[in-house]
Amino acid sequence: MLKELDPPAVRRWSRHCATALGRARAEIDALNVFPVPDGDTGTNLHLTLLSAADALDALPAGADGGATWAALARGALLGARGNSGVIVSQALKGLADTLGPARGDGADLRAGLARAAETARAAVARPVEGTLLTVLSAAARAVRDAPDDLAGVARLAAEEARRALRRTTGQLDVLSRNGVVDAGAAGLVIVLESLAEVVTEAYSERHEVPAPAGRGAPEARNGLTPEARGTVAPEVAGRHADGPGYEVMYLLDAGADEVSRLRAELDALGDSLVIVGGEALWNVHVHVDDAGAAIEAGLRAGRPHRIKVTWLGARPHEPGPARGVVAVAAGDGLAGLFAEAGAVVVRRDPGAVPPVAALVRGIRDAGAEVAVLPNDAAVYDVAVAAAEIAREEGATVSVLPTRASVQGLAALAVHDPLRRFDDDIVAMTDAAGHTRHGHVWVADRAAVTSAGLCRPGEVLGVVDGEVALIGADLAATAVEVARRLVSGGSEMVTLVVGAGAPPEVARAVEDDLERTRPDLEIVVYEGGQGGYPLLIGAE
Repeated sequence: MLKELDPPAVRRWSRHCATALGRARAEIDALNVFPVPDGDTGTNLHLTLLSAADALDALPAGADGGATWAALARGALLGARGNSGVIVSQALKGLADTLGPARGDGADLRAGLARAAETARAAVARPVEGTLLTVLSAAARAVRDAPDDLAGVARLAAEEARRALRRTTGQLDVLSRNGVVDAGAAGLVIVLESLAEVVTEAYSERHEVPAPAGRGAPEARNGLTPEARGTVAPEVAGRHADGPGYEVMYLLDAGADEVSRLRAELDALGDSLVIVGGEALWNVHVHVDDAGAAIEAGLRAGRPHRIKVTWLGARPHEPGPARGVVAVAAGDGLAGLFAEAGAVVVRRDPGAVPPVAALVRGIRDAGAEVAVLPNDAAVYDVAVAAAEIAREEGATVSVLPTRASVQGLAALAVHDPLRRFDDDIVAMTDAAGHTRHGHVWVADRAAVTSAGLCRPGEVLGVVDGEVALIGADLAATAVEVARRLVSGGSEMVTLVVGAGAPPEVARAVEDDLERTRPDLEIVVYEGGQGGYPLLIGAE
């Protein structure tokens, strides 16, 4: 038996946990009726612990306790799936905060379990009893006065968790009506039993998962056995009927103050809200009717990424059979160009991003197989979020990495609705990727750029997303930007003139290219975009 939870023991525990949850995954999935009967709690917990174990495998062999526990907690945070996975990741953080700097003996484990119960409960906006929070609290209370023996503490915590799990059926109405224990709590019991097995060095091949009352081992399908589906409470026989329609999850780069405001905003939008993390990285989970609003709240708070949207009910919209393209445009002329080429256009204001809901509507209008052209780096994440929502509604969506309108125009020029969708996406992406892009604009304030300090009124020349030069004359700077974009293999240059731009700017670029590169095809469009007098693309 172990006397301390040293780094090798923590590694063994994480891997044993992941393996045990993998074996029990389907049985836990079949218990899943709360907070929504989506039949994936076991899968989510397995993936969460698998991420934690993989993070530990990536550490050097001699990593100390602090690094080991920190990697375990961070791995779980980054890989957390679903409501239960996010809560368990926070419980692991509570353990890590206590055991990381400690020896890892029985007294430390007692303190760690108390901390885990506190931090997990604090992460949930509206805690409910009869869940894994209840079971974790029961385990922590049971060992509060236990002797300082590591094996004894670990065994007692696991035994009390198992007893508390059986009590959950009578603590939550939806569990009682369907004769099941809480699925998340069943997974937590396996986590604690796995810890006790590692400490006592006595391993089990399988862990018991209580079957629904009066039934044998269940088969996972929407949280119920096939036989049970006709006899259980109505809200479980299908998917969630009356609650929020979407599960939204994302990682968020943001400060604590911004997350506090986000928590209040999301709590007003939906339920099952859990936000865990710290040190500028957070995992956000919420159930809402308006997935776009939940994502936009994250955009206001910081930078959301790894966005995942899951529809919790019947499909709200079945797209038609058509193939289509959605293009984001900031000017009347650009919008007209994309529309003439057959795209569904989503408008945005200069310097702003379009609402997620507007992009979702555009994808719905475009058809069942849709390519999305963000045409700006700042729009890309919003487009990805909209695509996640549309995919849950049945559409096939691909977001192309177009960072400029000229790249979107190049992609749309090779779009062929008669090709296989995947082949069409490859061709469009290739065309966009072979289009270098640039623009000129006039600075309205002093700033430090990659080309040096600029002052108000100076002209910035941007090449492939980076400020490459600072000039005094708009036309001369535009000419230099075009020269830097054009290479020996260039065949065509596209100039898109902005709203109110002096006509001599585009003319100066045309004249220079006709003189120095008479082999080039030059196309000029009135784009009407604000902010940028001239957009330049070279294919």
